[in-house]
Amino acid sequence: MAFNILVINPGAGSTRVALFVDEKAAFEENLRHNPDELLQFPKIIDQYEFRKVRVLDCLKSRGVALDSLHAVVGRGGPFKPLTSGTYLVNSSLIQDIKTGNYQSEHPSLLGAMIAKEIADSLKISAYFVDPVSVDEFWELARFSGLKEIKRKALSHALNVRMVAKKTAKALKKPYDGCNFIVIHLGTGITVAAHLKGRQIDSSNANEDGPFSPQRTGALPTMPLLKLCVGLECQYDALKKKLNREGGLLSYLGTDDILEIEKRITNGDKEAESVYNAMVYQVAKEVGAYAVVLRGDIDAMIITGGIANSEKFVSQLKDWISFLCPKFFVYPGEGEMEALALGVLRVLRKEEQAKDYT
Repeated sequence: MAFNILVINPGAGSTRVALFVDEKAAFEENLRHNPDELLQFPKIIDQYEFRKVRVLDCLKSRGVALDSLHAVVGRGGPFKPLTSGTYLVNSSLIQDIKTGNYQSEHPSLLGAMIAKEIADSLKISAYFVDPVSVDEFWELARFSGLKEIKRKALSHALNVRMVAKKTAKALKKPYDGCNFIVIHLGTGITVAAHLKGRQIDSSNANEDGPFSPQRTGALPTMPLLKLCVGLECQYDALKKKLNREGGLLSYLGTDDILEIEKRITNGDKEAESVYNAMVYQVAKEVGAYAVVLRGDIDAMIITGGIANSEKFVSQLKDWISFLCPKFFVYPGEGEMEALALGVLRVLRKEEQAKDYT
């Protein structure tokens, strides 16, 4: 039988909704939210009812019969550290979200809540899949260099694990028998080492790694301290500067890769230097994770929105192809598909859903 899976993915300025029939999307819609609409809510959790109504209105306009659904899945947020997999949304998770027992505040926290309410009304199950807080680090990866600070496992785990599994299938090998370096190139950048089916180490786009379209990545510590003192920054203001106003945006006033590539074509040397520097920093990060895998790499995998740029991908390959000549490129972030596929494996009894405890 075919399975109908409702997928809900809340983001900063929109909520994406899709209906999957097995592996194929019957439709996908991006529900844009006016910034002024969201400003009326003091906290992200307060947006819950507003976003839920928008989702239900979308389904009604699309003529989706709710009683035809077999499962509902919401994007997993920055919950507490969890192993990878597909999880049932239960009362323990909802309680943790409502009481603030998570690592950071993000609209993705609402995905599980909306999925749970819709699923409960239909007496079916709600799920989340591979949240950003997937933590399979080995112990060496947790050290930062300062005892008071522990490295966090926060990454683009949802898309990263999906493309890793796709690559294993293409290689006709089990995922847990492969070693991969996965490079997710988006607004933030994740470089991850997958050892025999576990993501044992990865960069954290908000705290380290290469700079990206909006994020600074790792910074020299002494100049950063001087900047903090000089600006007398409050935490929230500095966090915004590092994670929303850094990277390409800081240097060039735009985070649009296509616009920057046009500038380069038109002879803009500054744009070219910054662009090349980002490629260079990603390549250096890949080299570090090649060391994590001791050079035993089945394939390099490039994914994320910037993977649509042939120029960026080509330049990156020039730097890192000596580490492993085998590349797989999956342009786009693939979150909706990854959520649907995670649930589909459970419905087909290929994988067992995990309990959030």
